[in-house]
Formats: sequence, structure tokens, C-alpha cells
Amino acid sequence: MMALTLGSYVARRFAVAALAMLVALTGLVALFDFIELLRRAATRPDVGFALVASIASMRLPFVAMQIMPFALLLGGMIAFWRLTRSSELIVARAAGVSAWGFLIGPLLVAVALGVFAVTALSPISAALLARAERLDNAYLRVGGGVSSLAAGRLWLRQADRGLESHGVAILSGRPVAETARTPRQTAAFRMTDVTVWRLSALDRPLERIEAPEARLEFGKWVLTSALVFGADRTAHPQPRVEFPTDLTPDRIEDSFATPDTLSFWALPDFITVLEQAGFSAVRHRLQYQSLLSLPVLAAAMALLAAGFSMRPARRGGVAQMIAAGVAAGFALFVLDRISGEFGEAGTLPVILAAWAPAVAGLMLALALLLHLEDG
Repeated sequence: MMALTLGSYVARRFAVAALAMLVALTGLVALFDFIELLRRAATRPDVGFALVASIASMRLPFVAMQIMPFALLLGGMIAFWRLTRSSELIVARAAGVSAWGFLIGPLLVAVALGVFAVTALSPISAALLARAERLDNAYLRVGGGVSSLAAGRLWLRQADRGLESHGVAILSGRPVAETARTPRQTAAFRMTDVTVWRLSALDRPLERIEAPEARLEFGKWVLTSALVFGADRTAHPQPRVEFPTDLTPDRIEDSFATPDTLSFWALPDFITVLEQAGFSAVRHRLQYQSLLSLPVLAAAMALLAAGFSMRPARRGGVAQMIAAGVAAGFALFVLDRISGEFGEAGTLPVILAAWAPAVAGLMLALALLLHLEDG
């Protein structure tokens, strides 16, 4: 009963400190983001203060998710250091309560926060970040979007059920840059100078189509004033050519957008659609696995905070231990960035790249606590 009561008390102190640190760090990062947006909007007389403030506010959930592991580390270190300085943890351990006993509460709090961030905060963050990026592209950026890729030329691959079953269609064209419009408005995706290669399941050429314009409508591509080259390589003019597709304008744009604009629940289906359309889904797989590993990373940060801040003050070296904890958190951040870059490049498997920082942090925290607690 004493261990349960003490664990609940430590968990409350940990949760309050971690949430306070999360709010403080999120506000600080959001302030710098807001200042950067103001600087970019200074040359845009049509962009007002309210629009800049709305873009910055829409990014708050995304910033909170990125900051959360470090907020758990720093907030946990402050909470455990205060409990150690007031001798509460020292008395508890002298009374026979193991550190593993009163750390269960903070550990559950950290895991619960990680699960909440993945399952509940991620959809909100993705929706608001996608809207913020659309506003940013519409009002603050020039030459962004799909039309800026590959010197203005876009390549798409999709399943083709028009000529032979399980065939493949490869489309190439120049996407038409959209005029400035509000994010709620929708328009069909258009390309000019279009060439389509239709292949069989065995990669045998079936047909080549050239057209000055292609329009993506609901469930189909529509090519106007087309020239169709069959197996005999003879051109057959056709005023209109249609063939089915699973692509939509949003899916094409999302395939080039950051995976952060997709929620945890939408990523698996989108990865499947993306791969069927011939796009690379490495970044999205990495994002999905990173979200899965977030509760483990949160637990590792909570244990690291305990390991680096429960040293009794009378032993000295408390400042060095806290500095070492901050350095360990920064090292995990660097490891996460490096492994993510290797994962996107295909050098490391996606699962290894996503889970390596969380597992490394957890192993480091357990080793440190075992050394401090069991000698």
C-alpha cells in the first residue's frame, strides 16, 4: 500500500512537471516559428497578421508531438531532482521501497502520454498541419508544390485495367500550376505535354498515347486531342481517350507532401495505395514505425530522467549528472535524425531506423538504473 501511494504521488509530480515543460517548450518553439512566418510575410502586403497567426497556431499540435520526448526528459529530471532534494525519495528508499516500485507510476504516465499522442493527437496534428501547409503554399511560397518537381515534369505509375488485366500505365507530363485559391476549393488535376505508356503484366508495350492535355477526373484520366500509337506504331488520332485510375488529386499531392500531414490511422491504407500507384512509400513507412515507437521512446525518456536526477545531493556531482542527462537526450535526438536519414535513403531497414533511438534510449536508461539501484 505504501509503494502504491508513493508511486501515485511521484506519478502526479512527474505528470505536472512534464506537462508544464511541454507547454513551455511548445510555446517557445511556436514563438520562433511565428517570428519566422512574420519575416516571410513582410514582403507580402496581402498577408495579414491574422493569417500568419492562424498558420502558426495550426502547427502547435505538430510542434507538441515533436517536443514531447524532450519535455518528458526535462520535466522528469526537474520532478525527480526536486523529490531528491527534499529527501522524499531518499526516505522512501531508506524505508525499503525500491526505485523500481515508485518508478512504475511515472513510467505508466509516460507511456499513456505516448499512446495519447499517437492515437488522438496525431490525427489532429496531421489535419491542422496539412491545412497550414496549404495556406503556406498559397500565400507565402512561390513556385512550390507538385509543379516544381523534376524541372516541372511529373512521372506517375498506376495499375491499368483498360487493355489487359493487371497491366501498368506510366504517365509523364507537366502539372499545371494552380492559381491562388482557398484550401477548401477543389479542382481537377491537369497536366500538359502528356505521354502515356501502357504495358502488360509482363512489361510488354501495348500502346503509347500522346496528348497536349490530360485531366484527372473522378476515377479516370481524360486525354483530349490524343494520338494513339498501337503495336503497329501507326498514329490513330482520337479526340478523347479515357482510362480508369485509383489516383486522386489529393493522393498525388499527398505523395509529395510530408508524411507528417497524415494521421497514424490513415498511414497504412495510404501506404498501400501509394505503392500500388508506383510511388515510394519509404518516408511514410518510416513515419508509421516512428509513431509506433513513440510510447517506447517516452518510457525511455522517463527512465532516463530518473536515472540522471536521483543522485543524492550530499554525494555531489548533481549538476554534472543533470548535464549528462541533457546530453543523453540530445544524443538520442541526433541518433533519431541520422537513423531517419539512413532509413529514407534505404541504407537501413525502415523498422531498424525507426526503432533504434527508442530501443537505444531504453537500454541506456535500464543500464543506468540497474547501476544506481543494484550497484
